[in-house]
Amino acid sequence: MRHGKKFNHLGRKAAHRKAMLSNMATSLILHKRISTTLAKAKELKKYLEPLVTRAKEDTTHNRRMAFAYLKNKEAIIELFGEVISKVATRPGGYTRIIKTGFRLGDNAEMCIIELVDFNELMLKDTKPAKKTTRRSRRGTGKAAGAEDTAKAEVAPAKEEATEEPKAPEASADSADEETDNK
Repeated sequence: MRHGKKFNHLGRKAAHRKAMLSNMATSLILHKRISTTLAKAKELKKYLEPLVTRAKEDTTHNRRMAFAYLKNKEAIIELFGEVISKVATRPGGYTRIIKTGFRLGDNAEMCIIELVDFNELMLKDTKPAKKTTRRSRRGTGKAAGAEDTAKAEVAPAKEEATEEPKAPEASADSADEETDNK
């Protein structure tokens, strides 16, 4: 029976699967984003996220444990340096999976897996966070409110038009006062 054996074997023997996940994790750390199948990305997420959590505490033991998984010095330096500096305050969820469609050859579901805090495009989109208004399809309620605001905008414009002629009169009166004083 298969009770309690729930992880995806990805059609590989154990040694091949571990080597593949190690190589994919190294590539993800070095390049910040890779394209792969959805099944591999989900397994990679389970493989990499505990490593990133362990890397938050920079000790010799944690570096050796990470090296046992990744087997690449450059990846360890990058993980404990640049990656951790960006995700230090994040409590988890260091990777993001974005589905991209299906591969032409075998129709496998493809995706992009990336480190969350390294995507500048998404970071720029989340910063402004402008409040949007909703428009009703029915003519009641908000449409009537919109007409009232339009009328309110027209009324101040009329007041401004009446104020403008007053300003030249005031200057003409001051000019008359100056001639009287001379």
